[in-house]
Amino acid sequence: MVAAPELISPRSPRVSAARRLGKRNFRGKERLFLAEGPQAVREAAAHRDTLVEMFATVEAAERYADIVTEARDAGARVHLADESVIADISTTVTPQGLVGVCRFLDTPFDEVLAARPKLVAVLAHVRDPGNAGTVLRCADAAGAEAVVLTDASVDLYNPKAVRASVGSLFHLPVAVGVPVEQAVAGLKAAGVRILAADGAGDDDLDDELDKGTMGTPTAWVFGNEAWGLPEETRALADAVVRVPIHGKAESLNLATAAAVCLYASARAQRAPGGCRSVTPG
Repeated sequence: MVAAPELISPRSPRVSAARRLGKRNFRGKERLFLAEGPQAVREAAAHRDTLVEMFATVEAAERYADIVTEARDAGARVHLADESVIADISTTVTPQGLVGVCRFLDTPFDEVLAARPKLVAVLAHVRDPGNAGTVLRCADAAGAEAVVLTDASVDLYNPKAVRASVGSLFHLPVAVGVPVEQAVAGLKAAGVRILAADGAGDDDLDDELDKGTMGTPTAWVFGNEAWGLPEETRALADAVVRVPIHGKAESLNLATAAAVCLYASARAQRAPGGCRSVTPG
């Protein structure tokens, strides 16, 4: 049986410090962010030196006793709290009883390049945190080695972006605040082909696949949800590619288009002759 809650009042200094992380300026100052729910907290505990502390209701601590153990084993402080404390910290309407405080874990862009990635998602001008987190999740599922958020994109640690990533934030390197020109130039210098995803692109994704041009190391550049990619960003790419619409749908949303593009590259790269099927000499 878990002991009675230790943090009774939402005015506790520890609770106040965690609550402030809902705001971007405090996250940046402290280099800490919130991970909410059992999946995210479990991933944070498994990611080395990331989870700083965890708040849990008595019910959640009993239900997810394994996560409490993992958090303590990871060196995190575990605080039992009543539901009002969790509600005060959480940014969701229906909290799941677990909230973790985590250290920033973005990766310097130079380290991303040094790893010679074969598949990268570049989020340029992506402003919606839910879309950013979902694209990150898609990139993780497709086997991408990195995600880059440009300086014109949303904060990676926005609570909605963290939730939408469903733990993928902890799985692959993410570089943040990189000017799109620098991102493209660096990736090109590392031997990565740049494809801009745009509904008005001159090249068709099916044609690219048929030509056999997608088996090489590739970075996909994804733009703003409402107005796509500006012309100056499109001009940086080796090709501007549209996802073909075979039915009557007007278009695809950002996350769906990103999933289609990333999986197309992943499949091509794993085909005979693709960059993932060739053993380095």
